Amino acid sequence: MSGGHPNQFALLAQRRFAPFFAVQFLGAGNDNLFKFAFTVMATYELQLAWMPPSLAGLVIGAVFILPFVLFSATAGQLADKHDKALLARWVKSLEIAIMAAAVWGFVRTDAVMLLACVFGMGLHSTLFGPVKYAYLPQHLDERELTGGNGLVEMGTFVAILLGNLAGGLLMAVPEAGARLVAAACLGVALLGRLVAQAVPRSPAPQPDLTINWNPFSETWRNLRLSREDPVVFRSLLGISWMWAFGAVFLSQFPAFAKDVLHGDEQVASLLLVLFSVGVGVGALLCETLSRRHVEIGLVPLGAAGMSVFAVDLYFAAHALPASALMPVSAFVAQPAHWRVMADLVLLALAAGVYSVPMYALIQLRSPATHRARIIAANNILNALFMIASALGAGALLGAGLSIPGVFLVAGVVNALVAGAVFWFVPEYLLRCRALLHGRLVRRLRVTGSVLPPADGAALLVGPAPAGADLLLPAAAGPRPLRWVVDRQRLASPGLGALLRRAGAVAWVPAHEDAAAHAEAVERAAQALAAGELVGLFVADEAGRAATQAALVARQPVPVLSVGFVPGRPAVLSLEAVPG
Repeated sequence: MSGGHPNQFALLAQRRFAPFFAVQFLGAGNDNLFKFAFTVMATYELQLAWMPPSLAGLVIGAVFILPFVLFSATAGQLADKHDKALLARWVKSLEIAIMAAAVWGFVRTDAVMLLACVFGMGLHSTLFGPVKYAYLPQHLDERELTGGNGLVEMGTFVAILLGNLAGGLLMAVPEAGARLVAAACLGVALLGRLVAQAVPRSPAPQPDLTINWNPFSETWRNLRLSREDPVVFRSLLGISWMWAFGAVFLSQFPAFAKDVLHGDEQVASLLLVLFSVGVGVGALLCETLSRRHVEIGLVPLGAAGMSVFAVDLYFAAHALPASALMPVSAFVAQPAHWRVMADLVLLALAAGVYSVPMYALIQLRSPATHRARIIAANNILNALFMIASALGAGALLGAGLSIPGVFLVAGVVNALVAGAVFWFVPEYLLRCRALLHGRLVRRLRVTGSVLPPADGAALLVGPAPAGADLLLPAAAGPRPLRWVVDRQRLASPGLGALLRRAGAVAWVPAHEDAAAHAEAVERAAQALAAGELVGLFVADEAGRAATQAALVARQPVPVLSVGFVPGRPAVLSLEAVPG
């Protein structure tokens, strides 16, 4: 049923996506080219009492993040009120002005001017953030969202990597380094503004919105707004945790390369390359793993990988013998370092698998009129979590913990956080088990003339498959399914317990327990009234038909007949039942 949906790379040839992708790629690249070049200048060339080399990276990073905390709420309102293509052009024009000032700063070696430009580029990214993620659901359908987000995530990390490498290489050119960086920054900004002209119109979802210019009251209002849908809010927290987790590793790469791995600057760059490639590959894999749906079942897999490989990184690196600083060729030649590199790639890949479905879920589930403001709330939370992460990692290092020890703590804390989230929101584990069962055990194939609707209530009806096959109807679409199943199926300690925690309804025939039967019908009818997708899978054919009729009589909704042929591959057929 997916033949009409080409893979995600086809989007790169389409005007609705390609110019937007190029704009965000150039913006992320320029941010990092400029920041890293300035960091190198402050570390090796400037002699500033107020910004010593040891603190240069921290100061520049903090100044860049500050606008996210102060102005994300305003940026979200602007993206809900104005055409996003127009906003993209405004933001890229602002980038040209900031980079023109940065040219002066580099040529005159003016650290104060350059630090002001760091704040300006932070503001540029703050304004573009809600545009970036609210744009996608206006131009991509549900089956393209995961692939589109994967490309954006991959592009962002590749741009970060290339920006850092370019900034370092250009600044290292004797005598001309600062001028080359200045020219490159301005040139990338001009190219971004030129490409932004091709971004298609994206009409404002709420053009009559009155802007609240008070960033503090609007920030609080955005956070409250994001909590209206618990699934969206938990996804915001999950993404922010991923950024906090990743920041622990990214911020420690230079010291980790030098003090633990005994490598030179090239080794530190190699770690960044490995991490960026890992995130990009993980992000791109999401479309294939999810069958081009928004699939939150990938999130537990990503979370598990993040913890497993962070813990293994500790064991791979904590006892490496001391040596003189080695170049990248000598570092790669030692088999003991292969495990370290593999752990970094796989950890980053897991982070990509973890984050992309959450971004897509936020875009899919947020109301169009408030989507940009909810994404702005996510940017605020990301900044706060990253600040807390930096403080936490600094405190652990200050207490005498080694860098591999900090990675170990991050892996253990991630496991605890993920465990708590999945306990309170069992839908993640339920869909993860359905995904694994459908892909690895049954190799599910979906046929028929329809798919479950992307939104609104609907009723799926069919006989109850045996064992974990009961979960397979959930794999036909991206939405949570409210199961209505035989009471004895929910009594089991394994799958039954997971279904109970996910709110499954226990069904019994009316002739066995009239009160319990009436309660099951009532709960299923309430779920349909709330716009949920309900799956009625019970063994009693006559009772199933009677319950279907009772539900449709109370709540007229589309009904899909579900047929299931077990085996390998298993076949799930979906057909619309005439109303």
